[in-house]
Amino acid sequence: MFDGLQLLGQSLASFFSFWPLLYALTATLVGILVGCLPGLSATLAIALLTTLTIKMPPNDAILILICAYVGTIYGGSRTAILLNIPGTAANAAACLDGHQLALQGQAGRAMGIATTGSVMGSLFGVFCLALLTPALGEAALSFGSYEMFWLALFGVMMSGSIASADPLKGWMMGFLGLFLALVGQDGLHAVSRYTLGVHDLEGGISLIPALIGAFGFAEILIVLAEPAKRATLNAVDSVLPRIRDVLVHWKTILRSGAIGVYVGVLPGVGEDIAAWSSYAAARRASKEKEKYGKGSVEGLLAAETGDNAAIPGGIIPALALAIPGSAPSAVLMAAMIIHGVQPGPMLMVNQPQFVYDVVAMTLLATLGMLIFGLFLVRPLLLIVRIPRSIIMPTVFVLCTVGAYAIASRMFDVYLMLAIGMAAFLLRRGGYPIPPLVLGLVLGDLLDKSLRRGLTLSDGDFTPFFTRPICAALAALTVFTMFMYAPAFNRGVRGLWARALSLVGMRTT
Repeated sequence: MFDGLQLLGQSLASFFSFWPLLYALTATLVGILVGCLPGLSATLAIALLTTLTIKMPPNDAILILICAYVGTIYGGSRTAILLNIPGTAANAAACLDGHQLALQGQAGRAMGIATTGSVMGSLFGVFCLALLTPALGEAALSFGSYEMFWLALFGVMMSGSIASADPLKGWMMGFLGLFLALVGQDGLHAVSRYTLGVHDLEGGISLIPALIGAFGFAEILIVLAEPAKRATLNAVDSVLPRIRDVLVHWKTILRSGAIGVYVGVLPGVGEDIAAWSSYAAARRASKEKEKYGKGSVEGLLAAETGDNAAIPGGIIPALALAIPGSAPSAVLMAAMIIHGVQPGPMLMVNQPQFVYDVVAMTLLATLGMLIFGLFLVRPLLLIVRIPRSIIMPTVFVLCTVGAYAIASRMFDVYLMLAIGMAAFLLRRGGYPIPPLVLGLVLGDLLDKSLRRGLTLSDGDFTPFFTRPICAALAALTVFTMFMYAPAFNRGVRGLWARALSLVGMRTT
């Protein structure tokens, strides 16, 4: 415990100097501006900034990416409150009560509440990040190739089942991502797979261009396919949060923070599910359920606390297990690898200081969010007036430059365009994109773990099922799959009801 506090102190001291503070504040502001623009996302912001920071020192580059991540998720609450249009998917739940408060002439109060919830949720998540990541990393040291195979597969199954209303579509997208990750030369023997004779595919599908296409170009097409909405802004009152709003709802803040971190840890789920889960839990526990959807302070506070707590929550498994908790954390993990940091169980052995560096970076992002959220309200509102005829061509140029910048290959630009168009058609058909991204990220880990495990066992699959952790993960994976089968669900419910009735008979 003392060693951890000492490492955290060293990290904080290293970042509290002119240039890191300037990078942190600037990146947070850029993230807030991106979040204020409906149709853009944290994933796109991180992917584009990864290409712009490729030549920077690792800590400075990752500091910029984390601050932009936090800023984007927070910035989306502005348009959710003022225009009833969520800036990012994570802010959709904030529309329900935030916009109603704005219509009642309390837009400033609503933004103050959103800022309070975002800061509190982020601080709660940072505490869990500092506490849980080292412990989880040490526990993961007992994981070998067999366990990592099941962990990667469980992540894809969990992502597919939660991130989509139709689990089958989610799993299909997850396994499509796994297949795309296999394209190119394999990592053990350099044998070409599924390249169809295309030389540029020998090195595999580059993650950053693929993510820019899936979350950038596809988002541009979706926004342009929908009718434009005109921004109508009312006068904004004071945004300084009321102490009473915080003290009265302290239980909601703690509950939503815990839910946000828990949902963030789940592979591929993301901040939007954390916001809705926190909102639903707060409504169930509230004594004023009738106010929800009509301007509830508690509801808005719960939603914004949950989505921001999910940010550090998603970073926890990315650092400790190399299993990202959301699409933005997947891009962040890819950026770490590009900059020479290898997330996973060995991170606490090889680079223990880096975990606490990430904690310090997230704290700086929270500080920037608080400053800009309270003192730059009116200037930030001007961004929502920019017409999409200007925004979308600019974003398309940035997507093209970002896809090209990583390896200076035109093929990556073509790849970005192809994946973007495919993602657009898939989203229109109701197929979720986050499981695809998680499959693409985890595909390499799953493939190498499977092949290494079979090499160690001389082709025997038995260790994949007989080792204790493997057996538990395999059971969880199978249970996750069958849990969404109607017949299995009915059977489980029937057994549960029968057990309850037997217990009731015995107690009477």
